[in-house]
Amino acid sequence: MVSLKPNTIPHIVIVGSGFGGLKAAQALAKAAVHVTLLDRHNYHLFQPLLYQVATAGVSPDEIAYPVHAIFRRQKNLEFRLAEVSGFDPANRRLFTSAGELGYDALILAVGSTTNFFELDEVEKNALKLKHLEDAEAIRNHILQQVELAVQEPDLALRRARLTFVVAGGGPTGVETAGALSELMRLVLHKDYAHLDPTEIRILLLEAADRLIPVFSPRLSAKAFSALVKKGVEVRFNTPVSSYDGTRVTLKSGEMIAARTLIWAAGMRASPLLQRLGTPLEAQGRVKVLPTLQVPEHPEIFAIGDAVYLEDSQGRSLPQLAPVAMQQGEAAAHNALSYLAGGPLQPFVYKDPGNLATIGRNQAVASLWGLELSGFVAWFLWVAVHILRLIGFRSRILVMIEWIRDYLFYNGAVLIISNPVLDNPGPFKKP
Repeated sequence: MVSLKPNTIPHIVIVGSGFGGLKAAQALAKAAVHVTLLDRHNYHLFQPLLYQVATAGVSPDEIAYPVHAIFRRQKNLEFRLAEVSGFDPANRRLFTSAGELGYDALILAVGSTTNFFELDEVEKNALKLKHLEDAEAIRNHILQQVELAVQEPDLALRRARLTFVVAGGGPTGVETAGALSELMRLVLHKDYAHLDPTEIRILLLEAADRLIPVFSPRLSAKAFSALVKKGVEVRFNTPVSSYDGTRVTLKSGEMIAARTLIWAAGMRASPLLQRLGTPLEAQGRVKVLPTLQVPEHPEIFAIGDAVYLEDSQGRSLPQLAPVAMQQGEAAAHNALSYLAGGPLQPFVYKDPGNLATIGRNQAVASLWGLELSGFVAWFLWVAVHILRLIGFRSRILVMIEWIRDYLFYNGAVLIISNPVLDNPGPFKKP
C-alpha cells in the first residue's frame, strides 16, 4: 500500500456500486483517504442471478444487499444516494442530483445499459433484463400471460400468449431461456390444470452462428443440446428487426405471434460517459490507458463494462463481472499511487474461467484449463454463485430456494404485482 503525504486526506469518489465499484471501495478500506461512493440505488445487485428473479426462481431481496450494510465497518467511506448528471474535469467536480461534489481522484464504475441497436420498436415493446425492476416486470408479465392464456378461448391468441421469445444467445439469453422452460413445464403445470404443454413455445433467437461465444465451439454445442432437450427452440443467424408487442418480425421477413420478447441481445456502456467529452469506442465504451486512466484526465479512472481495454493479444476484454472486480481493485491502488506521486501499474486480467447454466443439472464451464458440462459444471456454478453472493442471509436463502426447487420443482415467487389486465402488449410497470 502506497503511503500518502502526511496531513492530507485526499478525497476519492467512486460512481457505481456494482461489482467493480464495490471492489474499488473495499480495496481502499485501510488507506488514508476519504471515500465517497455514489449510486442511484442503495443496494448492490448480484446481476448474474437477475434471470432467476425474472423466472420466479428467487425473490428480489435475495440478490440485492444494502450498501450501508456492506460498508458498515469501513470508517473512511460515505455512501450517497445520488445520480450523476455531468462532469467538470477541469475543476475536478461532479454534478449530481444531490448537488456538486469535488474529488481528488475519481473512479467511474458506471456499468452498462441494454443495447437495442437503434431498433426503436423493439426498445419500446420488448422486456429488458438489466435492473431489479426489469426482472420483476418480466416475472409479472410471464405469470400474467399464463393466467390470461388459460382462460382464453381463441386458440391463436392463447398460443401467442404462451409463446415466449428470448433474443440473444449470450449467457443471459441462454440462462433465461433454460429457466423459463423449466418454469413452464415443471412448475406451473401443477397449478394450472388447463395449461396445455403442447401450446407452450419458447424460442431463443441468436444473430450469430452459435451460443455463448465466450466458450469454445464444443461447449457452445453442449449448451445448444441441453436447451433443445428442455424444449427450447433455438435458431441461429436469426436477427430480430422489429417487435410491435404482438408480433416479432425477423430480418428474413418471418413473423412470430408472441406477446413476450425478452431482449438479451447486447449491451452498451452507460450514456453518462458521453458527458465526459472523451472519444468513445464501440458500444459507447471509453478507451482507457493500460493503467485504467481516462486519456487527458489522469485523475479519472474507469472500470468494468464501461471500459474498452485490449489484452496482450489485441482482443477487447469481455464485459464480465470478474473483469470489473479485478479492475476495481487495480484502479483503487493506482488512484492511491497517483495521489502519492508514485508509479502506476498496467492492468493485467487474470481469467478465472467462465460458467453458464442451462437449468437443472445442466451447465457449461471453462475453468482451470478444463472444459466441463452437465451436472459437474452445474454443481460448480451453484457453488460459485452462492459464494459470490454478499451476506450470510442471502447465501442461505438462495441455497434453500435452489434445494427446494431441485427437489420439488417449486418456483419461489409465483405472484403478480400490479397486473395490467386491459393491456394486450408487454407488461409495463407503472
